[in-house]
Amino acid sequence: MPDARAAASPATPHIPVLLRPLLAGVAPVSGTWVDGTFGAGGYARGLLAAGAERVIGIDRDPSVFDLAAPWAEDYGERLRLARGTFSELDKIAGGPVEGVVLDLGVSSMQLDQPERGFSFLRDGPLDMRMGDSGPTAADLVNGASEEELADILFHYGEERQARRIARAICRARAEAPLVTTGALAALIERQLPRPKPGQSHPATRSFQALRIAVNDEFGQLAAGLEAATRALAPGGRLAVVSFHSLEDRVVKRFLHLAASEGGGGSRHAPAQAPVAPLFRLTPKKAIAPDAEELEANPRARSARLRIATRTDAPARPIPRDRLGLPAPVLKG
Repeated sequence: MPDARAAASPATPHIPVLLRPLLAGVAPVSGTWVDGTFGAGGYARGLLAAGAERVIGIDRDPSVFDLAAPWAEDYGERLRLARGTFSELDKIAGGPVEGVVLDLGVSSMQLDQPERGFSFLRDGPLDMRMGDSGPTAADLVNGASEEELADILFHYGEERQARRIARAICRARAEAPLVTTGALAALIERQLPRPKPGQSHPATRSFQALRIAVNDEFGQLAAGLEAATRALAPGGRLAVVSFHSLEDRVVKRFLHLAASEGGGGSRHAPAQAPVAPLFRLTPKKAIAPDAEELEANPRARSARLRIATRTDAPARPIPRDRLGLPAPVLKG
């Protein structure tokens, strides 16, 4: 699903989602923060304005740093930009930090660029990479087996007609490779009933699934949460904005497991040895956009914000098989 991971400014109309409740939830803001999904810099600028002494902005997309060049230099040494993925944010930061912000999914800025191949609304090359390296969506669509494609569409997109669509893709590519977003969207549209008024485009779920697979988004998410746990100083804050239920489920389970003290147990699961919790949930439930935010930015309607505070317990792995990760991630 689309998100709005970009900043509102004269140069771009995009609005950073849930920035207001995020800043309120982590106040007072101080010290060094990591913005692990820099995008157009909306969260980074918000944190700097709120009192962060320094922000390290990380992104796998090199083009965002070119776009930030006209204003980033105004912050001098307070803003450091680094190309990479948030799964390695602890290494990039190089030491303990007071906060980490992760804004998941694809940015509106990327969706609005046809040449990036994320959107079925604008014809372009079937790319979908958030960076500029690795296999593209065209490589996946034209090279994966029918079973692999069906698994991706079902588990990452929750597409009920996954097998039918995968079968149609394999038939079509036998005649000619699928290389544009328009061609793939049209093929998917032919496999599904015409949407009713108010329903999403038939290709929505499939495009989401392919984008997630191309960018290993769930593998990155699990590794990024682990990296944030290692990077945060005691009392540091972790804030994660997600845009669909699959992402939020993983974040929720990770934080609940990390905040657990062990023990418990039932006939369905054995008791666990007592452990020191890694986080405190602050607040315990996700924060949704309010009416004011939805009026200013309708794209925020599916967004959820979770905030947790790091304890002083040493970092430890959280079992990935308990995070609710989609099956293809666990297979890999």
